[in-house]
Amino acid sequence: MSEKTQELQKSSAIARISEEDINLISEDLRLKLTREEASAIYEFCGETCKSYQRVYELVAPTPEVKYPRTPGYRETEDSSWYYRCDIKGAENGLLKGKTVAIKDNVSVAGVPMMNGSKLLEGFVPDRDATVVTRILDAGGRITGKSVCEDMCFSGSSFTASSGPVRNPYDATRTTGGSSSGSASLLVRKKVDVAIGGDQGGSIRIPASWCGIVGLKPTYGLVPYTGIMPIEMTYDHVGPMARTVEDCATLLEVIAWYDSGNNPRQFPVMTHPPYSQLDEEELCRSSTVSAVVKNRRFFKVNDGIKGKKIGLLTEGFIGVEEDLAGIVRQAALTLKEAGAEVSDVSLPIHSDDVAIWTPVDFEGTYQMTIKGNGHGYGWKGAYDLPLQEALTGAFDLRPFDCPLPVKIVMIFAEYMQRNYQNKFYSKAQNLIQHLTMEYNRILKDYDVIVMPTSSGKPIKLPTRANFIGETLKLVLGMIKNTAPFNATGHPALSVNAGLSEGLPCGMMIVGRMFDDLTVLQVARAFEKIRDGAN
Repeated sequence: MSEKTQELQKSSAIARISEEDINLISEDLRLKLTREEASAIYEFCGETCKSYQRVYELVAPTPEVKYPRTPGYRETEDSSWYYRCDIKGAENGLLKGKTVAIKDNVSVAGVPMMNGSKLLEGFVPDRDATVVTRILDAGGRITGKSVCEDMCFSGSSFTASSGPVRNPYDATRTTGGSSSGSASLLVRKKVDVAIGGDQGGSIRIPASWCGIVGLKPTYGLVPYTGIMPIEMTYDHVGPMARTVEDCATLLEVIAWYDSGNNPRQFPVMTHPPYSQLDEEELCRSSTVSAVVKNRRFFKVNDGIKGKKIGLLTEGFIGVEEDLAGIVRQAALTLKEAGAEVSDVSLPIHSDDVAIWTPVDFEGTYQMTIKGNGHGYGWKGAYDLPLQEALTGAFDLRPFDCPLPVKIVMIFAEYMQRNYQNKFYSKAQNLIQHLTMEYNRILKDYDVIVMPTSSGKPIKLPTRANFIGETLKLVLGMIKNTAPFNATGHPALSVNAGLSEGLPCGMMIVGRMFDDLTVLQVARAFEKIRDGAN
């Protein structure tokens, strides 16, 4: 081989397709090309390769990293942290003075991101996710990456490659997942607020089992740009906090359209401020104390007098009796705040997880595994370094995928080979129907309420557990949470009380883009629960 040929091969984006390649592919796809057609395609593709070469040579833009930082260090003492760092944002803003944990499926430039999995260990993003930039712009201080479950594919907290995250109320139990580290850090007051991600309940389940507040916002309200996806139509990112007011503040900071970078959003999206400064009071007197001047007046405190709240009958079916009772009693106390509370039934809710499943399995396989976290067919910002890292991992070490993801891969490949996308498509059509059914109920009710999880925090598995038993602990708690990933309705978990010393989450679900009412109902209950005025 000549030196010139060797140099050309080194600088080539792709190997030139050969006539043998064309014939083999034609045979596999049953195209029945003639010899003349194959020859013509060979010549045509030679020109096509030049376009790919030019794309290879052009430099793709990298988002600006606005705030300086050092790489930080790997946390070894607190299992809720994956990586510690200290990134200071703007001098002022809604999050001034607030410390923030970022779930480790969210890109923070220069800080390693593992996504809970040995598959990505060693990967360092070169960009900040949009929510990270917005947090820093608002004066937040990011103090680290919180542990998440392996590939974020568990509602429990024992699958992360770095080890289990134990429940602060009972170290033998799970915190819930996949935003396990964020929940644990919040309840232990290691940070003020945190970012979580949610495809089947991964914000709300750990919020429920750790007794904090976690909101899965309306689908698309918060941009997912720069975050490891699972299934594009299910992906949500949102705020977690100890109080509804802090949750509302973080939501206000991270919500809004991301200039076409994210296909999960729509240009016409708007949202109200969830918190506000009382300008009239600030101007009333020049002698107002600094404490009062810095006080925040939250719209989530506006009250819920006259609001109609529906207790979803099917949401209480199959739930541990004590948990169901605590949530029902908690919802009834909202009458004290002037709300009307009554039962409402929607039988299709009982089929929600069945409808969610084909989209989750087959969509995850196509986007996360075969599409290396990105797939095809959408406009927006593609994270090329993350895509390359996933490509290498899935090509070289697919055996390092967690068992739940291996199940998805096997079953989705089986479905693809035998049924193509038939069931995925039908499930998506059923989701449209499901969405309209919830919307129908929500015409008469401002929110609907049910237990967040089907049970209290479960025991962490031990070596005595069979693999089959352990698998049931991964996604066995999502009967009420997963449906609203499919439909996109805002859903929040707030602590309704304790049973046997363990938190019991109450989930509040609202109309599309009416996250404010969801927060207001949660805040009204929080005041009653805590005896606040």
